[in-house]
Amino acid sequence: MSPDPVPRGRPRIRLLLAAIGAALLPVIALTAAGAAVPPTPGGWSLVWSDDFNGSAGSLPSSADWIIDTGHAYPGGPGNWGTGEIQNYTSSPANLSLDGAGNLRITPIKSGSGEWTSARIETRRADFKPQAGRVLRVEARIQMPNVTGNEALGYWPAFWALGAPYRGNYWNWPGTGEFDIMENVNGINAVWGVLHCGVNPGGPCNETTGIGANRPCPGASCQSAMHTYRFEWDRGVSPNQLRWYVDGQQFHSVAENQMDAGTWANMTSHAGYFLLLNVAMGGAFPNALGGSTPTAATVSGRPMVVDYVAVWQSGSGPTTPPTSPTPTPPPGGGFDARSTIQAESYQAQSGTGLETTTDSGGGQNVSQIGNGDWLRYDGVRFGTSAATQFVGRVASGAAGGVSGLVQVRLDSPTAAPIGDFAVGNTGGWQSWRTVPANIAGVTGTHTVYITFSSGQPADYVNLNWFTFGN
Repeated sequence: MSPDPVPRGRPRIRLLLAAIGAALLPVIALTAAGAAVPPTPGGWSLVWSDDFNGSAGSLPSSADWIIDTGHAYPGGPGNWGTGEIQNYTSSPANLSLDGAGNLRITPIKSGSGEWTSARIETRRADFKPQAGRVLRVEARIQMPNVTGNEALGYWPAFWALGAPYRGNYWNWPGTGEFDIMENVNGINAVWGVLHCGVNPGGPCNETTGIGANRPCPGASCQSAMHTYRFEWDRGVSPNQLRWYVDGQQFHSVAENQMDAGTWANMTSHAGYFLLLNVAMGGAFPNALGGSTPTAATVSGRPMVVDYVAVWQSGSGPTTPPTSPTPTPPPGGGFDARSTIQAESYQAQSGTGLETTTDSGGGQNVSQIGNGDWLRYDGVRFGTSAATQFVGRVASGAAGGVSGLVQVRLDSPTAAPIGDFAVGNTGGWQSWRTVPANIAGVTGTHTVYITFSSGQPADYVNLNWFTFGN
């Protein structure tokens, strides 16, 4: 295998405020009841929303949200790539509806000094405007109501990551990150940031990103609800990204501020998933407040989220146009006899992604070597047994380097039901369609494509696969 990238993960913005008001508003009790998602504006279509209605103490809808736990994604950079110290949990003490139409994410410090908090992300990872339209992503949020030394280390955020990051965790920042609302240390300001390109440096000046900040209008960010909005506009040339607080624009980035390849890597994939979290400590709060949290940092101040909503300008379909084989949302499943794009996996180990020159375009899975695997949930074979597996592969492996492409059901360690061998095909983008017989399969299964070789070097790229009779 190629060596892992430098484990920088997703260090976040370190922009300094040019000026911070000396007086911060005092703590005010959280009393506001949640409001419904606003009516869809004229000339727009609702894509998705959640107003967090439900009984007090319950978790957010599992049909809409994935709860992240621990200190990292499995196989991803430690401390979520940012240096934050908390342990994310699914405990209602850290994450729950309040019964009044709000979601609360509450950092808590235990008696032993451990911090816990919560982080959730949408199951949908296809939020993207169609050509000529505008995507509007919005949430009404009250930041943790704490300021001064008691707030050191608090890091609430509402943000979005490019779909290819899910299951890979080492392709940041190339696949894009939109920080719609970030705040640290109880400062009365909202930051909006774009992360893109390469790390360090690149067109987005990583790890800083391209960002801007401003105080919240009227009441402070901590003492009241404010509306944070991000727009991705594909109806203007050059395309534009815009950030707003309470309807007032404070940041924008245009397509022509970077090279075409960087913009395409950030915008040409399936779309984005949304995240809400409150971290404790890490690169951003430490940059503005020294080592955080401190002994003065208080426990138990929640970020309160009234709603999250996504709209698209115009009428008609509210999801992006798809290729003949769309990437399904988690749990959506696949027809075994369709052309399943390799990059539409639900999880993977050891692989990468790259733009393919094969017919149809898009991406292929790359950097594949011995022990790597790809997982596809809910593959539907039906009642007529599939007896053949076909894969679209390419290889630029050195002479003598080859390996197997294997199919396993329901476990990456189950016995293969079939495989084929592949060696050098003439180049990493020199594609071949290779068939293999498999034991007859019916029903619905989790399919693992696994890779086995007697050599440590990468030996194959995979663009798509399918099953037949």
